[in-house]
Amino acid sequence: MFKNHPSNLSSLPGGTGRKTTTFRRFCRGGYAVFASLHREVRIGVLAVGMLASVNIPKVEAAQPATSAADSTLVADDKELAEVTVAGTMSPLTALQSVRMVGLITRQQIESSAAQSVNDLLKTAVGVDVRQRGGFGIQTDISINGGTFDQIIILLNGVNITSPQTGHLAADFPVSLSDIERIEVLEGAASRVYGASAFGGAINIVTRKRLTPDRPTPAPSRQGGDTSGSLGETKEKRISVEGGVQGGSYATFGADARMALNRISDSGLSSTSLSCTYQRSDGATTNSDFQRGHAYFNSRYDADDFGVHFQAGYSQKSYGANTFYSAAYPNQYERNRRIITSLSAETKGRVRLRPEVYWNRLVDNFELIRGTTTGENFHRTDVYGTRVTAEIRWVAGHTAVGGEVREEQIYSTSLGQPLAASGPHIAGEDGLCYTHHDTRTNLSFNIEHTLLLPHFTASAGVLANKNSRFDDTFHFYPGVDLAYTPDSHWRLFASWGKGFRLPTFTDLYYKSPTHEGNQGMRAEESHSFQLGAKASYRFGKVATSYTLKGFYHRGTNMIDWVMYSPDDVFHSANFDLDNMGFQLQTTLNYSFFNFQLSYAFIHQQRHDDTYIYKSNYAMEYLRHKVVCTLDHPIVSRLTASWTLRWQDRMGSYLLYDDAQSTGQLVPYSPYATLDLKLRWVARHYELWAEGTNLLNRHYYDLGNVPQPGIMVLGGVRLRF
Repeated sequence: MFKNHPSNLSSLPGGTGRKTTTFRRFCRGGYAVFASLHREVRIGVLAVGMLASVNIPKVEAAQPATSAADSTLVADDKELAEVTVAGTMSPLTALQSVRMVGLITRQQIESSAAQSVNDLLKTAVGVDVRQRGGFGIQTDISINGGTFDQIIILLNGVNITSPQTGHLAADFPVSLSDIERIEVLEGAASRVYGASAFGGAINIVTRKRLTPDRPTPAPSRQGGDTSGSLGETKEKRISVEGGVQGGSYATFGADARMALNRISDSGLSSTSLSCTYQRSDGATTNSDFQRGHAYFNSRYDADDFGVHFQAGYSQKSYGANTFYSAAYPNQYERNRRIITSLSAETKGRVRLRPEVYWNRLVDNFELIRGTTTGENFHRTDVYGTRVTAEIRWVAGHTAVGGEVREEQIYSTSLGQPLAASGPHIAGEDGLCYTHHDTRTNLSFNIEHTLLLPHFTASAGVLANKNSRFDDTFHFYPGVDLAYTPDSHWRLFASWGKGFRLPTFTDLYYKSPTHEGNQGMRAEESHSFQLGAKASYRFGKVATSYTLKGFYHRGTNMIDWVMYSPDDVFHSANFDLDNMGFQLQTTLNYSFFNFQLSYAFIHQQRHDDTYIYKSNYAMEYLRHKVVCTLDHPIVSRLTASWTLRWQDRMGSYLLYDDAQSTGQLVPYSPYATLDLKLRWVARHYELWAEGTNLLNRHYYDLGNVPQPGIMVLGGVRLRF
């Protein structure tokens, strides 16, 4: 806790002569100061690390709130001061971060008209979400003009990316009710996260609290008296919530979540279990689906250490309309996914974080639904262990880490042919895998973060070796800088070198319309970013502004391309640069929140080889605008609007009755408008939402028209 003594505010500007409390020592527990928000406080001495991110208006926000707007600001500041975000090996809060990390908060998740994580990411202005149908069933996600294979997906900081293909990266084994926030890190992050963090990272952080309206008090870390605001340190809380939904296209879904938090003098333990089911006839031809998730999450946090275990299972079967080619519009896909991880962390000046994980993806693809023509079976396993050690000393935070990651695939088409029959394919009588490949990735990284009153810097390097390629170490350095000239501004600059290994699909996939290339080289890039954030408060109105520019110079970029109208798609390497900028402004008032964002991207290829058609890399968003507005209507009824406009470069090959016309059709710009209405009470919530209210006809991927107006509604109960 804090040491304190009485003081007199009459000596301060605007003093009232009342007694207050001055804190003279700052401890690690963020809860300590926030537990005292029921009193006036004055900060006496702060550690250098906190001064690096402290903001005068944020300190002022700790004074007793006088309006709803002030209360919102206090809550936001508490979250920013406590939440650690992706971007560095040493955990830094959102206020301290040297990278510009986008956050999708729990409040935004609940208010948005989203049915999946993929739908949520559409509102992130730097993220491109391309769907072949509704509900996030078939989705490719990319960042800043990259491709779906060039990002790393993290679940609570654990890498769950599949080496088989990025097409399945968005099959998250968690539901929206599990998620506390989503962090979007743009730009190369290989020095921290290794392979696949070529263009950025998306980290899904699951909930630790019970429910938004029932916050869990923090346990006392010092023992002794537990009276006052920490008087409930010995208790057990159980939370149960669930809901049902239904609507257009015979869509039906249900989910349930149970959480148990136990607080004692020795520490805090939290356990949650959630299950989700959803089905629909689909909003376009051959887009029907069924999917289900189950997710278990358990944490124990004591004075000296913490332990975290998570396990998730998901399965999905769906009509995969033109998944790989419009020549076969009746494709079908089934997949099952298992993720597990166990991690621990010691606390104090020296911190050790070991982690082990295992992920499995089982996939069954039918080129023609209901037949064995072009049918493929795949089973991908990823095993890994990672250890990070961090020391916090007078010169900042120094971290070193090492990871061993084993990736292997058994398949009927991907990999090298097996001399004898491979493992039996589960659920398929008499069928065995016939191909196999494996690769081991070994990496070591080191990073130092310097925290000064107005300046923060982080620099490090990753050494990486992969047994599948040249089996020598390659080095990927990076530097991040942040400068705070005054209480309102924060400036950012970063450079990093990134890389991505070809997926097993890039190397081996072969079909009547596609041909892989076993000679593919790893992608590499130099990523530069400059940016600024500003925040001001005018009475009850809080505003913020963000400006960011980026330049990604890529070599050996991987894409699937056609060289003539009669060609098949080949996986190929070429040099390609992405550059652009983003603007964002937010306005928060006591009764509404408004946000407007814009992104622009330009590409340049550095070779003269004629490419008739790019399937992914050169079909990027030139312009994207996202506008959101949240406001109350009456009593407990609120509305959330999302307007999205985007203009895509590139074109698609027009098919007529599953036959290529040889004609390339440019993508047309389009706008969509979504609305969600919520009636929220303490123990229940009623909601209704409409997507694409303008009923626009548009394409994210060629020859697959996106759904028109869709209407869903449901009820949630919380206890």
